[in-house]
Order: sequence, then structure tokens, then C-alpha cells
Amino acid sequence: QVQLVESGGGLVQPGGSLRPSCAASGSILSFSVSAWYRQAPGKERELVARMSRSGPTNYADSVQGRFSISRDNAKNTVYLQMNSLKPEDTAVYYCYQVRGLRDYWGQGTQVTVSS
Repeated sequence: QVQLVESGGGLVQPGGSLRPSCAASGSILSFSVSAWYRQAPGKERELVARMSRSGPTNYADSVQGRFSISRDNAKNTVYLQMNSLKPEDTAVYYCYQVRGLRDYWGQGTQVTVSS
């Protein structure tokens, strides 16, 4: 059973940066897809960034140029570098991974952008 543990959320002022991380219980080399989603209060969960072993990296239009997804295979960890944060980026951020025919979600980490 794969476990994903997120950390690195928090409170930041507009214009600031955060880098949530998602640590997997096993090797992430076997994951075909790594992604971050977010869910703001009263809204549906939405895709923020997605990367796959064999395809391009995709970003939501609202974060393009500000966020960057990356993987450190040696640490079995996926990151989401978030720069130039805005109040509308406030949400719970979830890590998502696909291995074979199964997908896995982390427990979420709260990101709050406020002055």
C-alpha cells in the first residue's frame, strides 16, 4: 500500500513563496503520473500541475508561470514550487500519484495567502 504524506503548507503574504512536498512510502520511479490538485472552500477540486514519465508537464492557466512541479527520485518526493502567491491560491493542496491501474491521494496541506 502506497502512502503519500504532504508537508510544507502554511500562511504566507501575497507575493510570497511556498514549496509543499509529497513524500511517498516507496519509490516514485514506478509512478506514471505525479500531480497536485487543490480545493478551495465551496469549490470543486481542480488540477494545478501534472507531470508524467512519457508526456509533457501541464499547469492550470491560473498558475502558469508561477508554479512549478518537480520530482526528486532519490528522495521519493514530489514538490510544488509556488511563487508570486495570490489570495485566490488559498486552498488545501493534495498530492496525487498513479501507479499501474491504481491512484493514490495524500491527506492534503493547507495553503493560506493573506496579509
